Amino acid sequence: MKKGMKMTSIAILISLALLFAGCAGGGEGERITITGAGATFPYPLIAKWADEYDKITGGKVSINYQSIGSGGGIRQITAKTVDFGASDAPMKPEEFEKAKGILHIPETIGAVVIAYNLPIEGRLKLSGEVLADIYLGKITRWNDRRIAELNPDIELPDKEIIVVKRADGSGTTFIFTDYLSSVSKEWEEKVGRGKVFSFPEAIGNRGVQAKGNEGVTAVIKQNPYSIGYIELAYAIQNDVSFALLKNKAGNFVDANVGTVAAAAASAAGKLPRGDESWYGVSIVNADGENAYPIASFSYILVYKDLDYMPEQKAKALVEFLKWMVTDGQKYAEALHYVPLPEEVMERNLETISMIKW
Repeated sequence: MKKGMKMTSIAILISLALLFAGCAGGGEGERITITGAGATFPYPLIAKWADEYDKITGGKVSINYQSIGSGGGIRQITAKTVDFGASDAPMKPEEFEKAKGILHIPETIGAVVIAYNLPIEGRLKLSGEVLADIYLGKITRWNDRRIAELNPDIELPDKEIIVVKRADGSGTTFIFTDYLSSVSKEWEEKVGRGKVFSFPEAIGNRGVQAKGNEGVTAVIKQNPYSIGYIELAYAIQNDVSFALLKNKAGNFVDANVGTVAAAAASAAGKLPRGDESWYGVSIVNADGENAYPIASFSYILVYKDLDYMPEQKAKALVEFLKWMVTDGQKYAEALHYVPLPEEVMERNLETISMIKW
């Protein structure tokens, strides 16, 4: 960490100490609860932050986060029924306009993997074009010629493909459909990017839907010959197999901290201000020999003006956000997320400094 960031961390610790002293002055056992809701994609990391922050504050500040999907997070922060929202998809222009004064704060970088349940020896390989055609209903069986050509050393079963997707408004779905739109013209024209999409008629009764990354993971584990998209941490924690994907450079790459960081590297210096629209920011199908192709920032959404909440809570929220994007990043890698690059940390601190109460 650079000297400037070290000094920032020290300043944050001093601010936290002063804040906790103020909380303690309100009476023994008094605590501030900060509420959030939204994306399931970063939930394992947010849960870890909540646990560690409770320890750091001596129980004076608790984080209560509900993993309900990005669409729900955007709706709740727009209505101000939570203190912060979380979304893996930047707000669409109409959503951004409706939530006047909203800020986008990248909290981490993660990967969406293509999970599968197959009785095979070896690791499945897929390309974006083949994956798009599976979800368009054009490839219906696991031993289809196009899948077999990518996997000459694997004996693929002559079984129908069970296709799984999210049932709720999902940032993970947005990342997935953003990727498919970038590699398949037909997908882009017929389905496009979004937090929801409908199965085409060709999928028929082979299509299954589930809520949350948790739900999709469970469906894949319970259904042989299924395929679906989930966040990397869910695949690893639940021992679910996932494919090597062909990237823009033509290489089959695994999803890990290094390959996701490679995908994010080119975007760090080109990001908008925190109070500007982030719609269109994308790191899917990125350049780079080792770049994993389905990677994304995940965002915290918070209002610039916090005068609608008590002053002590507003201060506590701001201090938590500062800790989250600096010292809190040290918990990311162990949970298979990529710590924010230095440039993104600095942009986030500039954004947080805009918050008033």
